[in-house]
Amino acid sequence: MLRSAGLSVVCFASTHEYLAHPDRAQIHCIVLDVHLPERSGLDFLDSVAQMDVTTPIIVISGFADIPMSVRAMKAGAVEFLTKPVRAMDLLAAVEVAITRDRALRSLRSMVSELKASYETLTVREREVFVHVATGMMNKQVAAAIGISEATVKLHRGTLMRKMRANSVADLVRMADRLGVDLPPSG
Repeated sequence: MLRSAGLSVVCFASTHEYLAHPDRAQIHCIVLDVHLPERSGLDFLDSVAQMDVTTPIIVISGFADIPMSVRAMKAGAVEFLTKPVRAMDLLAAVEVAITRDRALRSLRSMVSELKASYETLTVREREVFVHVATGMMNKQVAAAIGISEATVKLHRGTLMRKMRANSVADLVRMADRLGVDLPPSG
């Protein structure tokens, strides 16, 4: 059914086979049955949550109960479906999962590009970045770090260009996405 909807499908006989797959990064959604031959799908879901696997997972079960579905959702499943699964329900869940995966991959790519840009900043430019991102004016930044206002303007212009930022608001968002610790403004 998923293939007929134009989706590429890879089947795995076991969780071990999935984990051994050399190209797991190209998998955009996992449909996981709770009852597997060697290991519970829920135990696998728990272990995947501990690993660096961010692929959205849809859990299916023929013997579902509320605690099982709660456990799956707490472990990060994007959907819990009961068998027999209606084709349209599965397709809708897969589409939601793939959309989430694309958004997450896009965000990771953007953050990676931001990190690369941030790495090009000199120590002084990073210092100016932090102060500007808190909303300080050039004069305040100059006083805070002991350089001239003209030098702050120079560093600010360079860091804005390197970071491809159009405004202070852009820098604030970038600092947040990069996890840069900003001191309290004021």
